[in-house]
Amino acid sequence: MSRLLPGFTFSRALLLASVLVSRGLQAEPLNEPLKPLPEAPVLDPQRVALGERLFNEPLLSVNNTVSCASCHRLDHGGADDKKFSIGFDGQAVTVNTPTVFNASLNFTQFWNGRADTLESQIKEVVVSHIEMGNTWENVVATLGQDQSYLPAFQAAYPDGVTAANVQNALASYERTLLTPNSRFDQYLNGDTDILTTDEKYGYQRFKAYGCIACHQGVNIGGNMFQKFGVMGDYFSARGNPVESDLGRYLITHAEEDRNVFKVPSLRNVDLTAPYFHDGSAATLNDAVDVMFEYQLGRIPSLEDKRLIILFLKTLTAEHGGKPL
Repeated sequence: MSRLLPGFTFSRALLLASVLVSRGLQAEPLNEPLKPLPEAPVLDPQRVALGERLFNEPLLSVNNTVSCASCHRLDHGGADDKKFSIGFDGQAVTVNTPTVFNASLNFTQFWNGRADTLESQIKEVVVSHIEMGNTWENVVATLGQDQSYLPAFQAAYPDGVTAANVQNALASYERTLLTPNSRFDQYLNGDTDILTTDEKYGYQRFKAYGCIACHQGVNIGGNMFQKFGVMGDYFSARGNPVESDLGRYLITHAEEDRNVFKVPSLRNVDLTAPYFHDGSAATLNDAVDVMFEYQLGRIPSLEDKRLIILFLKTLTAEHGGKPL
């Protein structure tokens, strides 16, 4: 029996691209609905360097205990290895920390999409009563009194230390945190030999089952909202509902936004466990099971699930020329 789903075969274009690569010729990018990530933008290097320093700066929190990097660990896919990250006061936050990698490509920020830009996301996190617990007046005063920061701000911004400049520097750095050149990106760029046959079958099944309907675009997610529990009541099955489960409803108070969240990017998904806004899926295998049951309403064969997970692992990439 063919391992492809009925009606799915590799196109002549893929076969031709494979032949070209094998002959050492430049292959054309594949005509696929998903596209490879772009390279990181070239931005003002002084602002990026300042932003990187601020990203790792615990002075942004009211008691100097946590930085952006405390929760967005670049050695853990830009996320955290905890179900819920720990805020400035030692208490857990209310939603799982999303990855900072490729966040600039998302159409909104936060699980409930309440921030339109990285700058507004940063502005909110610093003053959050469960994350950094600070005020922007205090941040500006603290950094303005730090003689090691003054030259860097003055070199990058004519008006020196301001809240807007702190936010812009951090956002500038975060915009460089793109992770291009995954093996899947190389495949999309025409190197069809870079994936194994099973990984290619996994991609075909990812499309055939309809995963691509929500996990779409260059970030393979991050560009639309979706109800968590389209095909079943996930929250009743999980039990113990909490306020954060309301998702976008907390922002709009529209009934149709109840339990609606921003679809997360699948880039580097193998590195960002645990999964979902509630951190309820400990492994990628668990997350795929939940997606099939509550978003697709289907039960895949064990082989199909294995192949899809193999495909998802091809989305792990690099940053700054080094593997994540």
